[in-house]
Amino acid sequence: MTSAETSYSAADITVLEGLEAVRKRPGMYIGSTGPTGLHHLVWEVVDNSVDEAMAGHCRSISVRLLEDGGCEVSDDGRGIPVDRHPQYEDLTAAEVVLTVLHAGGKFGGEGYKISGGLHGVGVSVVNALSARVEVEIDREGRRHYMEFSGGGHLVTRLKEVGPSPDGRTGTTVRFWPDPAIFDETTFRLQTLVERFQMMAFLNRGLEITVHDERGDEQTEQSFCYEGGIRDFVAHVNASKESLFAVVGYYEQAEEEQEVEVAFQWNTGFNTDGLHSFANGINTIEGGMHEEGFRSALTGVVNRYVASKGLFRNGDDKLQNEDIREGLTAIISVRLAEPQFEGQTKSKLGNVSIRSLVQRATNDHLGRWLEEHPSEAKRIAQKAVNAQRARIAAQEARRSARRKSALDGAGMPDKLKDCASREPRECELFIVEGDSAGGSAVQARDPRTMAILPIRGKILNVERARPERMLDNNEIQTLIQAIGVGYGDDFDVDRIRYHKVILLCDADVDGSHIRTLLLTFFYRNMKALVVGGHVYIAQPPLYSTIVGREKVYLKDDHAKDAFLADNPNHKREFQRLKGLGEMDFGELRETTMNPATRSLLQVSVEESAIADEVFSTLMGDDVESRKRFIQINAQDVRFLDI
Repeated sequence: MTSAETSYSAADITVLEGLEAVRKRPGMYIGSTGPTGLHHLVWEVVDNSVDEAMAGHCRSISVRLLEDGGCEVSDDGRGIPVDRHPQYEDLTAAEVVLTVLHAGGKFGGEGYKISGGLHGVGVSVVNALSARVEVEIDREGRRHYMEFSGGGHLVTRLKEVGPSPDGRTGTTVRFWPDPAIFDETTFRLQTLVERFQMMAFLNRGLEITVHDERGDEQTEQSFCYEGGIRDFVAHVNASKESLFAVVGYYEQAEEEQEVEVAFQWNTGFNTDGLHSFANGINTIEGGMHEEGFRSALTGVVNRYVASKGLFRNGDDKLQNEDIREGLTAIISVRLAEPQFEGQTKSKLGNVSIRSLVQRATNDHLGRWLEEHPSEAKRIAQKAVNAQRARIAAQEARRSARRKSALDGAGMPDKLKDCASREPRECELFIVEGDSAGGSAVQARDPRTMAILPIRGKILNVERARPERMLDNNEIQTLIQAIGVGYGDDFDVDRIRYHKVILLCDADVDGSHIRTLLLTFFYRNMKALVVGGHVYIAQPPLYSTIVGREKVYLKDDHAKDAFLADNPNHKREFQRLKGLGEMDFGELRETTMNPATRSLLQVSVEESAIADEVFSTLMGDDVESRKRFIQINAQDVRFLDI
């Protein structure tokens, strides 16, 4: 036995006290120390204010991005309690909330009947990961103040500092993310704006204002929707052609749980326009509330179509996917004890909510169809047409199977497969162009890396019916290679490669091809994206010589940063024309070698926002697309977040 083994004793067991555990392992609490984790700090603070709104005590929330890099969140709620905490007699309740994990008003008692927090760590984690935190609390006509620094160390105990201005009540939290924790500490305005707009949609009448005080041009945006989720549906459908002008709506409440649903059909062919929320949390993996809606929707529409004699002789009943073609619907439920499960903890498991949504949809949607005969007839006709198109697509798939095109019996001729048959270690590189595909084959590790070259820009599936999409050779090849099937045959557990990596040129054409591929995956294999199986490779756009070494730079941002760090550089840069122009050694070292490459994992945090983005970028509304590009043109890194 070695000396190291014999020295192991109780003294070697480290206990991390208080917020120290958060600073030691921040990823356990906020996911990462990159942009996602940085913005998670803002969500945690704002969620507390939204909980006040859901409890009926808050009407407005103000978020300020401060000139010195901090963030201020202020609400007009009740204010965090300032009296002594019975469990911690030497601390006030406010100090406990800021310094003790799993402390708050959401774990029983009368503080909050309904709240959005998943983990209950909230603002104490923000304190732990900030260089400095200031808190102002207005309650009962008096203002209280406390301050922390260096990851939650109390600098100023909670104390009264004077009267509350104009009799105000509420809480203000200012925090400055710790640069020792985060890769970068610059908040991205558009990321915040998108999330806060969605929060305003989900909380009817709540005003959320975002002030950006950084730089010379200060901006202010405010969101407040008296129509709530009805306005949300209209917003998501803004870049689509609606089937009718009205947005349907119904709601129903029981003891400790309630549901509201808004819906509108458009002329498109996608069936993934159903977006669900539980206590304000986007349940991107669905759950019991979605199950209740889907089953009731199928029954209600089938009964309506049958009662109006719209079926032809021999027609089968409509399937759920027929009815959901072109549907945009928001399902928002609130319940006292949400049970979240699934891979991303965003699937609702409460059985009781399924029954409530089912009853509400059966009662209210059927009545809505009868009260809106013109709209109902259009819905029914669209569903019947979708059914006939689906049957035609099934015939096309059967024909394709007979040719071994989609059933996995054979692999595409262009695919250079890997030797391993263990999906967890296998990677599929989808490569732009045959020339680049040849370089990638030479650069790969043949044991774990498969290469599939595709010819230029694939079909834009946002504007194509399923049967037309399946006629496209490149899409057939993608379905065949990945191995999960399509439509009724889709099964993510059959995936042949746990990493599907999009390897496109670093130029504008490459970005377009990557967006077409992402549109295909999100619209037709969404479970791959939600499950974290889709990645974006990062080939360099520039190279330059430093001393005797060649340095590769991803894009113009990286080039500018390099020049800032190396002001005496000769400024001689080679612009790489594309993957096909790189020899296999360069491609391996910069883009494919796991030890040196950089991959972006594609994730879906807010499915309604993703739906809106794909519809805007890839749909028919040119003006909407132009506005989107103009808004994001100053930050071409938005896909990194």
